[in-house]
Amino acid sequence: MGIKTVMTDPDIPKRPWADVPDGADSPLNAAVTDRDASTLDMVRAAVRHRQCLLAFQPVVQSGSSRKIAFYEGLIRVLDATGRVIPARDFMPAVEANELGRQIDCAALELGLQALMQNPALRLSINMSARSIGYGQWMQTLERALKRDSRLGERLILEISERSAMTVPELVIDFMDRLQGHGIAFALDDFGSGAIAIRYFRDFFFDAVKIDGQFVRGIHRDQESQATVRALIAMAREFEMLTIAEAVEARAEAECLVGLGVDCMQGYLFGAPTVHPAWTEKTNSRAAG
Repeated sequence: MGIKTVMTDPDIPKRPWADVPDGADSPLNAAVTDRDASTLDMVRAAVRHRQCLLAFQPVVQSGSSRKIAFYEGLIRVLDATGRVIPARDFMPAVEANELGRQIDCAALELGLQALMQNPALRLSINMSARSIGYGQWMQTLERALKRDSRLGERLILEISERSAMTVPELVIDFMDRLQGHGIAFALDDFGSGAIAIRYFRDFFFDAVKIDGQFVRGIHRDQESQATVRALIAMAREFEMLTIAEAVEARAEAECLVGLGVDCMQGYLFGAPTVHPAWTEKTNSRAAG
């Protein structure tokens, strides 16, 4: 069988997507590219104009009282109309560039303000390991610590497994330097598989947050139970507190308590809110 050669007829109309920009091979891809670029433009504008908030979600102790151990402050970026731009729409794209560093700075600044305004608050803030060498981030922290040297005792910095492993030596040095200020550290997404065991013992993490993929439906999943049991055992060997993320069902919580987890976080105990209980109390006092 011979090879059939297909010639292009100049009189046949071009495909409707033939003139799309390089790298966009269909109208759908072009539209997605334009949408993503527009989203990033909105995020840049929001950060530049300080249109960011923190949403606070409680982390509770596993005891019967379910006492709140601390809150996590989750950054919320707002568009020009005041609506939240979903983090999933831009976080992966900004993780490795300067916009990601600026978002980390905004989260830290808002978190430090909350700590200054609420002496009883203990708060965790997310950061990328890439922000360690970003001058503005460190300056923001240092200014706050100069104003209140004990502020660090109520601050927890969360770094994900994947982020910590991009520059492990830098993270270890950073944690060593900040320990003197009483700042605690939590390893986020624990169990996701990114961390190298040889580095685990050298980090100064005080707590690990067990990845939600092992928590969802854990009460009916033997493999997830075995994984979480192993993660808890490993954390205990290094005297680290264990926190289970994404707990949404009472059965999941009961299973996690049975496995020995120290704290839990998720919609079962409270959704992230920009109007936490302490602001309502402050407003009530002001109104009275």
